[in-house]
Amino acid sequence: MSINTLTCITTAAYSLLSSTTTEHVPNPLSVRHFDKSNDRNAVSSSWPTLEIPYIISPDLASRTDDILSAMEMVSKHTCVSFHKRTIEQNYLLFKTSTGCASFVGLKGGEQPVFVGPQCMVGNIAHEILHALGFHHEHTRMDREQHITVIHSNIMPGKDGETFSLPYDATSIMHYGRDFFSATGLPTIFPKKDVKEMGQRDKLTKTDIERVRRLYSCVTKYKK
Repeated sequence: MSINTLTCITTAAYSLLSSTTTEHVPNPLSVRHFDKSNDRNAVSSSWPTLEIPYIISPDLASRTDDILSAMEMVSKHTCVSFHKRTIEQNYLLFKTSTGCASFVGLKGGEQPVFVGPQCMVGNIAHEILHALGFHHEHTRMDREQHITVIHSNIMPGKDGETFSLPYDATSIMHYGRDFFSATGLPTIFPKKDVKEMGQRDKLTKTDIERVRRLYSCVTKYKK
């Protein structure tokens, strides 16, 4: 497993993944977490199919509807779909944990997507997009034009492909103002007023278009 392909969105997920692996989980707010290229969504990490197999662990049976709703958020406006695994070698395994987390892009074989009690439908969709190959919006090289990261407010230990589409502070892949805050004060401050920064209610038009471009969707956009 690659050091730079693991991502988490909650403190609990950070602790879980740090304690169960020997890897260092890079801080998604840190400048050191930037990729040198302008396009973080490397095509090499995308799945070679538009039909993604999955298994929902029995201990997550009570969350089946939430997971299916999250898949629907992704598939509704794109050409990517999800189906229960039969004999496929590569597949997503949704499993219970204390937080929400996923690897970025195809890793091969059984690929976990961690779902904790506090992971709502939008959080699960966020993790599915990671699994499809998408990094956090706020790790783009052009982020400084749109947001200011306030490092002094970040919890200790956490300071560490654009497809020619504009920066989207309302992306479902963007963190909110106080994510990873040590004091409740902002860790990310938008340079323009963006009330929905950090939202997990829906994929934005930009999110949808990125999926469509990464997976070469040619079907008509479904409204």
